[in-house]
Amino acid sequence: MTTRGGAGPSFRVWAVPGLPEVREGDDLAKLIAAAEPGLADGDVVLVTSKIVSKAEGRLVAADDREAAIDAETVRVVARRGTLRIVENRQGLVMAAAGVDASNTPAGTVLLLPVDPDASARAVRQGLREALGVDVGVLVTDTFGRPWRAGLTDVAIGASGVRVLDDLRGGVDAYGNPLSATVVATADELAAAGDLVKGKAAGLPVAVVRGLGHVVGGGLGADAGSGSGSGSGVDADGAGGDSGARALVRDSRDDMFRLGTSEAVREAVALRRTVREFTDEEVDPGAVRRAVAAAVTAPAPHHTTPWRFVLVESAAARLELLDAMRDAWIADLRRDGKSPEAIARRVRRGDVLRNAPYLVVPCLVMDGSHTYGDARRDTAEREMFVVAAGAGVQNFLVALAGERLGSAWVSSTMFCRGVVRDVLGLPGSWDPMGAVAVGHPAGAAPARGERDVGGFVVVR
Repeated sequence: MTTRGGAGPSFRVWAVPGLPEVREGDDLAKLIAAAEPGLADGDVVLVTSKIVSKAEGRLVAADDREAAIDAETVRVVARRGTLRIVENRQGLVMAAAGVDASNTPAGTVLLLPVDPDASARAVRQGLREALGVDVGVLVTDTFGRPWRAGLTDVAIGASGVRVLDDLRGGVDAYGNPLSATVVATADELAAAGDLVKGKAAGLPVAVVRGLGHVVGGGLGADAGSGSGSGSGVDADGAGGDSGARALVRDSRDDMFRLGTSEAVREAVALRRTVREFTDEEVDPGAVRRAVAAAVTAPAPHHTTPWRFVLVESAAARLELLDAMRDAWIADLRRDGKSPEAIARRVRRGDVLRNAPYLVVPCLVMDGSHTYGDARRDTAEREMFVVAAGAGVQNFLVALAGERLGSAWVSSTMFCRGVVRDVLGLPGSWDPMGAVAVGHPAGAAPARGERDVGGFVVVR
């Protein structure tokens, strides 16, 4: 038994001895009630997920643990060698999807409960029926943590426990406003229970007493279903019976959703041509970070052949686009195009007009070599053009990583003189298209799969 406190608030936590080996079909609530008949209102019962899984028949045959992990994985977050951090079917991000091959017969693995919140509700209801007490129940499992060595228990299922304590809107001891403080109460309780359960002591259940203020919430059929998202904190701050699902950070707010290589691959996959943007302003800092990524591209002769003109002023964008439109119309008239055909083609440039931010990447040939014959001089320029393209691709991918949409349009390449005049650029700068940048107005359509074999020749 562990006691924390003194003159101020205190609580007790102890492990429950005497539980038998749990098998499929066992009633966990009855087993816990028999081993700890002195449970009282306001206690929090901490149940290791392993015995919940055993009782629920989650022991499955799996000669290949990796195959079992594959089956439980929704998304790979990070991979290093054989170690995988994944998001599993329960929405939890953890090593190996929570698949456990320890303390199980050879050729079997133990999977996490299908719905840990429902499991917690069932145990809580069973304890109420067996002992007439109103307790909170947490189903716990062992997690590693980013940036921290070692393991600790966290709550993966909850019923009757305020899993989050939202202190936002209050003040600290010095009167300073609290604007971002939401305490993961359920995880703190799980870790406290782990101190007395231990990892190898054969004590899968613990009880915390003295923190009755975190216990409450109904046992209705819809309570704590875990199907919602958000903070899980009720308007009164109590948290109700929201379940442990409320502890899982929404992907929109998760700054560390991917490992390094996975983030690169996702940014590349997110790189799409976006033609419709919202009115939301673009963060100039995000564009500059994308430029910083762009200029890491390879280039010949240790040169830096990229320049990025950031057209941030609405007046400058309008002047540039009007001048480009006039030059384009003049070209089309010389080609003998009809007014209708000219109007259709000019409309293709609307993506640049509709974007709140415009970037003009330019190629500079500083540091290039002159050989004196057409073949080698042409190859020299092509090397620089390829380097410029690599820089533009880096830029587009980095914008996707910043959750910004973009569209690369080649139009400035057809009126370079006009672009240089309007933007006041040196004559040695060659505009290599324009990039419309903004926040996408909608989700991108699904991209069709491309067979890599169709783009590969092996010799």
